[in-house]
Amino acid sequence: MSYIVILIAAPQAGPLSTQEAQRAMEFCGGQHLNWLAPQATAEFIVKKLPDIAQLKLVLSHKATDILLTRFRGRRKALLVADMDSTMITTETLDELAAFAGIKDKIVEITKRAMNGEIDFATALRERVAMLKGLELSALERTWRETEFCPGARTLIATMRHYGATTALVSGGFTYFTERVAAALGFDIHRANILLDNGSQLTGEVAEPILDKNAKVAALTELAEKRGIKLSATLAVGDGANDLPMLKEAGLGVAYYAKPVVAEQVLNKIEHTDLTSLLFAQGYPASAFRT
Repeated sequence: MSYIVILIAAPQAGPLSTQEAQRAMEFCGGQHLNWLAPQATAEFIVKKLPDIAQLKLVLSHKATDILLTRFRGRRKALLVADMDSTMITTETLDELAAFAGIKDKIVEITKRAMNGEIDFATALRERVAMLKGLELSALERTWRETEFCPGARTLIATMRHYGATTALVSGGFTYFTERVAAALGFDIHRANILLDNGSQLTGEVAEPILDKNAKVAALTELAEKRGIKLSATLAVGDGANDLPMLKEAGLGVAYYAKPVVAEQVLNKIEHTDLTSLLFAQGYPASAFRT
């Protein structure tokens, strides 16, 4: 079986030289060096998976993400993406809590949940209960301050242009996934539903909770609807809630992930942006859409 090794250098850290890419390829016993982006992203073919930790030691360009994928079926037909801290830069529940004056309390629970220290559904109910009585205007104010992660728009536009289905599946809330999906161009969005009385949050969330199991179920269901195998799917996320989905997808990539996730996922984005998911699929920079 053949694999592709992709070297993606963070632009702010300087160019990736041909000599360095060549040295990495020789270390891995690879061949057919190809550039997907001049002086930034190179790839080559290997017969067996290299030791990424050792390969990183070979590279003098330290701000380089190294992604590995199978040569066959490299381009994916379905993307399932997390939202908070993956497609957007913040955790929306934490930002909502700021308007209630309890952000520090909520953030601590969020961190523990995202690191897998406490059950996600229990933590979600606990945090939402603390928002009881919050005016609905806080949702709009939170949305207005929301920023997208670098490369998010290009990732979605490019995959859709070339025929892929894109789904935003979040343990957050539909109020935000609806808006993020529309702004970035996702085909589908799913999340939890915050309950309100018409003017304020009731401190409740609709059941059942969209948790890690629901994310895997969404990946499987959407692949079946598309008529594709899981090997033709791509998933990206950052928290413990995403881990089963990342492991189940044909290509699972951790994006600036929590330690518990980074330790268990082979492919990690730690220096670059979401366009690295396009390079992983073999798209050259010249094929990107916005």
